[in-house]
Amino acid sequence: MRYDLIIFDNDGVLVDSEPISNTILAAYLTELGHPTSYEDSLRDYMGAAVHRVHDLVMERTGKALPADFDDTLHARVFAAFERELVPVAGVPEVLEGLESEGVAYCVASSGSHERIRVGHRKTGLDRWFRDEIVFSAQDVGRGKPAPDLFLHAAERMGVDPSRCAVVEDSPLGLAAARAAGMDVYAFTAMTPAAQLSPASGHFSKMSGLRALLG
Repeated sequence: MRYDLIIFDNDGVLVDSEPISNTILAAYLTELGHPTSYEDSLRDYMGAAVHRVHDLVMERTGKALPADFDDTLHARVFAAFERELVPVAGVPEVLEGLESEGVAYCVASSGSHERIRVGHRKTGLDRWFRDEIVFSAQDVGRGKPAPDLFLHAAERMGVDPSRCAVVEDSPLGLAAARAAGMDVYAFTAMTPAAQLSPASGHFSKMSGLRALLG
């Protein structure tokens, strides 16, 4: 393999959480008087940290979201995760393959550490992701599309950014990886390939990732 580190996004790449979380986010924003469809939520917030929700609502309406917005949103999302969340099909096999080949990997997510951990415990992916290879937008000053999170992950893992490959499924994540100087492979299960066109390669099923990594 031509890479020393594979960096996975979490939501939509490792765990099939995007339909759950964006349905809940759209409904909650609508409930608060900011009409938002599921499609709107995917377009505006998929792959982003929660501060982007606050920023866009303020920019568009001049109104701040409630002080307890984050806590309420997370509580609703976590409860739904416990009922419904599953790993993305093929992910365990990919991780087993990387381990067997001795290729380093980690996760770098816009979600909080708590959100990552809740999802990994529910889906059984916690067996592959010990604490020291889990990185969150909480760890840096700016989330995606800024490159900070991916650069932080590479530094902590001791790998030059040019030797990293990122697996992403959102335009924001793709932009962050490219800004970090990393190759990025776009998972197109939910996002059309046309929206992820600057990627180094595209794949619609996890079974297709290994061949792209070289």
